[in-house]
Amino acid sequence: MNEKILLVTGASSDIGTNLIKKIYKDYDYIIAHHIGDDSKLQELKNEIGDKLILLKGNFLDEEDTYKFVEEIKNMNKIPTHIVHLPAGKFENIKFNKITWEKFQTDINIALRSLVIILNGIIPIMSKNKFGKIIVMLTSCTTNIPPKYLASYVTSKYALLGFVKAISAEYSDKGIRINGISPTMIETKFLENIPELIVKQNAMNSTTGENLKIEDVIPMFEFLLSDKSNSITGQNIAITNGNLI
Repeated sequence: MNEKILLVTGASSDIGTNLIKKIYKDYDYIIAHHIGDDSKLQELKNEIGDKLILLKGNFLDEEDTYKFVEEIKNMNKIPTHIVHLPAGKFENIKFNKITWEKFQTDINIALRSLVIILNGIIPIMSKNKFGKIIVMLTSCTTNIPPKYLASYVTSKYALLGFVKAISAEYSDKGIRINGISPTMIETKFLENIPELIVKQNAMNSTTGENLKIEDVIPMFEFLLSDKSNSITGQNIAITNGNLI
């Protein structure tokens, strides 16, 4: 294995951009997936240089997702490490107001995209006997979930099942796949959640506040590093000091 190449899907998110800032020096190349506004990533590219490769892909479009994988292969930059962050819009909706299309959208963004990406990449990882994959889940998968998030929670449980299945199938191939399940993090992802709910969640924490991005990044760093070589198939909760 000559080059360390990190693929970050959903890289334009707050978690994605902050993670890249923190760890870019550890990689020869970072492929940063985005779908629309890539202004933050462009700023990062100006700072980091050519080792940051911006690659657009619409994961709502199945054909475009396959095209995204082919573009990676054509660049001859096969990832050795993957961080998968995409998720559907996070918003409170009563179940009887949610259509099947909303469930399908959340599943396509989160799960179908990862299935298609790994279908193309994991055979190469397997041949090389190495791969580190981290999937962003949620603390909803470790405890009783809050109300009015049915499609979001369902997509995350589907991802958790995928993590478990793939880790079992590829553990003897040197591939390590794990999930990270944080409680509520103060990011733009919460912009469609009522402020009262965000504040109540903070009040229910032992620290009196929600998680910050810097509380979560170290776990990504650890799972991407060689220090985590003995860990796979886990759903690691980051609970801001709360017992779950």
